[in-house]
Amino acid sequence: MFTIGDFAKHGRVSVRMLRHYDALGLLRPARVDPLTGYRSYEAGQLARLNRLIALKELGFSLEQVGAVLDEKVGTEELRGMLRLRRAELETAVAEAAARLVQVETRLRTIESEGTMPADEIVVKSLPPVRLAVLTGVAGNYAPQDIGPVIGPLYEDLCRRVETAGVVPAGPGLAYYEEAPGGEPGSVLVHAGLPVAAAVGAEDLGAGVRIVELPGVERAATMVHRGAMDGVLPTAQALARWIDANGHRSAGYARELTLACPPDRDQWVTELQEPLAS
Repeated sequence: MFTIGDFAKHGRVSVRMLRHYDALGLLRPARVDPLTGYRSYEAGQLARLNRLIALKELGFSLEQVGAVLDEKVGTEELRGMLRLRRAELETAVAEAAARLVQVETRLRTIESEGTMPADEIVVKSLPPVRLAVLTGVAGNYAPQDIGPVIGPLYEDLCRRVETAGVVPAGPGLAYYEEAPGGEPGSVLVHAGLPVAAAVGAEDLGAGVRIVELPGVERAATMVHRGAMDGVLPTAQALARWIDANGHRSAGYARELTLACPPDRDQWVTELQEPLAS
């Protein structure tokens, strides 16, 4: 048998923690000396300790851990608990990764402050375009809010277009508007694909609209290379150029997809920001 100190060393836990588990009834000593009160443990109890620690680190409460260890939770219920916890951890990892992307984007934006990429910006007119459009609402215009909305919209729209046997008449074009009557800052997100005059909304199913997007007399345009999660430095460089050259923005920038390979880091998107006359 082991003293509590030796058992703690072999289990890689503290003596204080073992006393706590004893008090809660989660891991009783194999023997307690009636005279001295010294606790002794058997090597076989390391298995219960390992399970206890593993379940605790998965985020289960000590009450839940005790129920699992004492087999008060059936196998199927335990599987369900573990699947739920796995989903929660996967969500937390994804959210942390998304936050890291945004921190890196902000850092690149700060590092690019003071630069003025005038050679990369072109002022031109934008022709009118007939679009098949699916629309959603984002809580904010930030990339981390737009991405989860526009991605599924385009996936659905492209699937409908392909199923209908329709060939897009040009690259995808996304545009944005203030969401009427929505939460402050919320934005209507329009995912569009150009289609020929012969294509009607009824060809593409419920929810799809055919929109005649008007042309723009003058727009400042700049090409962004890479995933749209990292568009902020490009968008703010365009904004600085507009302000420095005495122009005024006339609305949200449109986003024309020039290349969209599977590798999102290889995406090429033209930002098209309308200018007030």
